[in-house]
Amino acid sequence: MNVALVHDWLTNMGGAERVIINFKEIYKDAPIYTTLYNPDNLDNEFKNIDVRTSFLQSPKNLRRGHQMLLPFMPMAFESFDLNEYDIVLSSSSSCAKGVITNPDTMHVCYCHTPMRYAWEYYYEYANEWGLNKLKGKLLKYVMNYIRMWDRVSADRVDYFIANSENVAKRIWKHYRRESVVIHPPVRCNLFNISDTDEDYFLIVSRLVPYKRIDLAVQAFNELGLPLVVIGDGKDLNRLKAMAKDNIKFLGRQPDEVIKDYYSKCRAFIFPGEEDFGITPLEAQSSGRPVIAYGKGGALETVVEQKTGVFFKQQTAEDLKDAVNRFQSLSFDKMCIRKHAEEFDEKIFEMKIRNFVNEKHDEFLSTKKWKVL
Repeated sequence: MNVALVHDWLTNMGGAERVIINFKEIYKDAPIYTTLYNPDNLDNEFKNIDVRTSFLQSPKNLRRGHQMLLPFMPMAFESFDLNEYDIVLSSSSSCAKGVITNPDTMHVCYCHTPMRYAWEYYYEYANEWGLNKLKGKLLKYVMNYIRMWDRVSADRVDYFIANSENVAKRIWKHYRRESVVIHPPVRCNLFNISDTDEDYFLIVSRLVPYKRIDLAVQAFNELGLPLVVIGDGKDLNRLKAMAKDNIKFLGRQPDEVIKDYYSKCRAFIFPGEEDFGITPLEAQSSGRPVIAYGKGGALETVVEQKTGVFFKQQTAEDLKDAVNRFQSLSFDKMCIRKHAEEFDEKIFEMKIRNFVNEKHDEFLSTKKWKVL
């Protein structure tokens, strides 16, 4: 079978990019079609591979960032000629699912989420961008067009895979399409359990507003407990200004350093709402419990009082209460690790391979028209 992979953009590493790495493990000869490609910001697996970019690829656009190019992305994905492929497997949280395929090509979309900034999170993103009155009005017209295109382009997909039950609900809500849930992969073999227990709580995250790291800073300011924050982003200076001396910001760190911090922390703090969220599973792969906001993808990866604890209200006060409850509990490192292994990348690859093969047989054998 001739397979093509499609991804929104390859400009930095994140959970979606790690999914593409696993897709490449399954379909080693498949090229990757994407809007923008910056190998300098990517892991070694993305170096020296067949990446085919759109007309948006340019040094100027790489500096500008993919967010500013959203109005042009539908056209960019529709410009790819995928007629030679039997199967197209897209990885989409934005526009990648909108590629055009011929009637003999099966398109499977692994959906990380319907476009967050187009649907129910539109108002939060619009406020975060802080646009002036003219640009705010223009944004409304642009997003109206994007929503219409997003809905119509969902009909081009033959089969949807959702990365969580949370996302499956959103796919049904916005696209009225059924989906199968296959959780994203965690690379359990990269993480290990340590016998050393150090006295700090840990956050590993991009420092952007919707991650709600500010809640953790407020809570730990009042608790006085040590908190280590690994990651970078536009909120870094604001968060540093809020934090007391018990909170340390280490910025971006290499994988080996992050792995070491995971393995020795008291618990991992996850205060935001994510469609899925891979970092709680990385912490659990290290045998460490998670204190998470009880909404979104965390409900599918953390087990109350077995691998972590939840706080129900997204407030600093509720997070403080959860930390205090956590300190009265005990957790089994091996039990936590075993739970994380249910999400291991090898299981993910097996599920994807089996799903694509099964649906391709179905696609070839099913006719949805009548000859009169």
